[in-house]
Amino acid sequence: MTPRARTLFAGAGILTAIAGISAPAMASTAKAPAATAPGPPSAVEDFGYPGADKLLAEKKIKLIRGDGHIMLTECTDPAVQIKVSIRREEGEEDLPKKWCFTATGKSGYLALEIPKAFYLETVDHPIRAQLTSAGKTQTVNVSTEEGFKPIGEGVIGAPRATLVELRITG
Repeated sequence: MTPRARTLFAGAGILTAIAGISAPAMASTAKAPAATAPGPPSAVEDFGYPGADKLLAEKKIKLIRGDGHIMLTECTDPAVQIKVSIRREEGEEDLPKKWCFTATGKSGYLALEIPKAFYLETVDHPIRAQLTSAGKTQTVNVSTEEGFKPIGEGVIGAPRATLVELRITG
């Protein structure tokens, strides 16, 4: 065998050996199962109102989602800036007459459900409220100059309304 043929056979043997070693390794990595260890929680914000289930159970108010700039507070809190008055019926004495909110910015959003709302009040920020009544949606603006506005059955001849959205508009 010539020296050239020995070099070719030796090179082929090395390549075969490398292929024999790496092929099972490549095959095993290709078939490796996906990691099953739990990862960190998702960082996607759903804007759900914090503690909404607890507030519904304890205070009977349904707060759905928002951007954090309109927050429910006690009506005795001096930072109250938005008030929503509701009509209570017999047997609903445990419900408050008003729901109060603080505003922490020049814009804000809160989706909620407050049935039998009849009056809106604002102090520092103009607001826009969306109401539903008899299957129709209505939008009401309340400026800081006005300070308050009757809504739903608070308006003579108007039907009951459910407040479904509050927005700070300035």
